[in-house]
Amino acid sequence: MAFSPTVNRKFSTLAVAAIATLSLTLASSSMAAQPTVGLGSTDTFAVLAGSGITNTGATTVSGTAGGDMGSSPTGSFTGDTEVVVTNGTKYTSVDSKVTAAKDDLVIAYNDAAGRTPVTTVSADLGGQTLKQGVYNSASSLGLTGTVTLDAENDPAAVFIFQAGSSLTTASSSKVALINGAQACNVFWQVGSSATLGTTTDFVGHVFALNSISVNDGVTVHGQLLARNGAVTLIHDTIINDKCADVVSSPTPSPEDSTDTGGQLPNTDTSNWVAPLAIGLGVVAAGSAAVLVRRRRR
Repeated sequence: MAFSPTVNRKFSTLAVAAIATLSLTLASSSMAAQPTVGLGSTDTFAVLAGSGITNTGATTVSGTAGGDMGSSPTGSFTGDTEVVVTNGTKYTSVDSKVTAAKDDLVIAYNDAAGRTPVTTVSADLGGQTLKQGVYNSASSLGLTGTVTLDAENDPAAVFIFQAGSSLTTASSSKVALINGAQACNVFWQVGSSATLGTTTDFVGHVFALNSISVNDGVTVHGQLLARNGAVTLIHDTIINDKCADVVSSPTPSPEDSTDTGGQLPNTDTSNWVAPLAIGLGVVAAGSAAVLVRRRRR
């Protein structure tokens, strides 16, 4: 059975549409968003250390997730009387809850360190605007000025930063969140130690293999979690909040649907886009084969 040139042209158009649709579907699947890093029992700790906590000056610790502070296996806490904790406990000696949180910190650290695929970034993040994903520097990471994290109106967007060695911020640096980005979904995995410069406005959960040093007047929206070393604070503010609830838009019921000529609108394309694309591709391939046979005649 031979098709007219007009029909063949129509099939060719359909083939192009089919291939484009299928490509977009596959690309969407390959760029799936990263899941959050599981915190386990560390989630209530605003500050967690391995070899003690040292504080100088008036420091405030709070947050809807919890303001716990503790260290294990070394349980020392110097300057604890100058720390005001809301919604949490200051553990001044080794406690089973602190030890359990340290075990979960190792799991969270390894999770963040193993995330792929990664985008390689320069040593200094200042001046950049980054979308959700995993960002890696084989050596150190620094911040001078402002880095902006853009969730593109997705409140579940996850940002993971992997530093092969240190993380250092300059004085008055800032991590800015836009378009629905949340501090609870930002993670910094640091291969050695982290240092936050004076008056830095920082965002995210810091997982440091060794120590964390926070200079004077720093604000941290997140957690300071050091696996093996100490955490040092100087007149700082730490706010460990939970993620805000995300309200989903309800799917219209048949009763709520408007008149569409006797058929209800299909708001979910996930079940038919790929099959339609594949079907159209098969039809187009058949059309091409027929066209080849006609040319041979």
